[in-house]
Amino acid sequence: MPEGRTLLWVGLGNPGAEHARQRHNIGFMAIEAVARRHGFGPWRRRFKGEVAEGRVGSARVIALKPQTYMNGSGDSVQPAAGFHKVPPADIWAFHDELDLAPGRVRVKRGGGTAGHNGLRDMQRALGTADFGRVRLGIGHPGHKDRVTGHVLGNFAKADAPWVEALLEAVAEAAPLLADGQPEAFMTRVALLTAPTEEGAGR
Repeated sequence: MPEGRTLLWVGLGNPGAEHARQRHNIGFMAIEAVARRHGFGPWRRRFKGEVAEGRVGSARVIALKPQTYMNGSGDSVQPAAGFHKVPPADIWAFHDELDLAPGRVRVKRGGGTAGHNGLRDMQRALGTADFGRVRLGIGHPGHKDRVTGHVLGNFAKADAPWVEALLEAVAEAAPLLADGQPEAFMTRVALLTAPTEEGAGR
């Protein structure tokens, strides 16, 4: 693989089959979709997580799924970043976002964690908030008392079409993010997931 910029893309989630389809695990789902679409190598156990490598756009991308449970995500991210000498500015966390409508995507760098335990622990372990976030909208249940059940609940069957469309769009648009064009990445994802007229297809 030619030498080039190395990025660390982290999907946040909880390990185990019982968590696989939960809204909190959409970060895992997104990073798996990217790895599939771009022909990454096999997933291997390293850094208290699962790691796969490949090229996306002009960059070498290390995909990481921490297996530490969400609250300990930093204990996987920090050693992976250290080993591969990836600075926080070249780390992106893919995670569920309550404050975005289902299927919407926003990217940002730094900022608060909005109570997200995976982001909070990454910030603790890296000693900085200056890493990128790909915020994957799962919607808000409407009341704070229902948040935990919503986040740890499985996607409903009715959610399958938009979830699949979102994951495919993120994977297709990923080269824009890898090439340092986060705004273009967001625009492309929005275009790919825009509602179409009934029967018109995509």
